[in-house]
Amino acid sequence: MKIYDFNGSKNICGGRVKEARKKLKLSQDNLAAKLQIEGVIIERDSVSRIEIGTRFVADYELLALSKVLNVSPEYLLGME
Repeated sequence: MKIYDFNGSKNICGGRVKEARKKLKLSQDNLAAKLQIEGVIIERDSVSRIEIGTRFVADYELLALSKVLNVSPEYLLGME
């Protein structure tokens, strides 16, 4: 399966993920651990790649990210 870029990025939520993570004072390791508790198997390097836009984000990952970061999926997608 080919993953396409959108405006040079593989996701549109990376910047908002980083912003919300920093607001909660979480490290990338802490965020990965919290996502693993939610059932999303992810490592720190994947969180980093999401934040810089070089990793695709699945819909279930977006929902888990919004839950762990206490923001809406719409916020992560830049819709609010």
